[in-house]
Amino acid sequence: MPTPSMEDYIEKIYSLIETKGYARVSDIADELFVHPSSVTKMVQKLDKDEYLIYEKYRGLILTPKGTQMGKRLLERHALLESFLSIIGVDPSHIYHDVEGIEHHLSWNSIDRIGDVVQFFENHPDALKTLKEMDPTKPDTKE
Repeated sequence: MPTPSMEDYIEKIYSLIETKGYARVSDIADELFVHPSSVTKMVQKLDKDEYLIYEKYRGLILTPKGTQMGKRLLERHALLESFLSIIGVDPSHIYHDVEGIEHHLSWNSIDRIGDVVQFFENHPDALKTLKEMDPTKPDTKE
């Protein structure tokens, strides 16, 4: 299993490849706010663990294992953002909160959160009831 740091790199590499068609060391460094030498070290480790294939000065490609993991990690991130939005977390906190929790939940927990998100997407009346429970909303009853 990849470490949380490895997951961040795999997720970012997958995302870059999906949007740009490629991921360079400099792109990854910019996106993760790290030094390019740190990216090179991690990319070499991910190559050793068969998540990607890296050739110095030529770039990198994700292996099927890396692509599968990257897709799942990106989906996990989006799912957690949806979940936090549904339960009424302030949008300005969502990204930071997801970054704080995503590596600490089991895949079973992620799947159950997915069930909750799907339930509320399929039951707008239940979602409306949940939103009405928001304690930050002013009480309109008199």
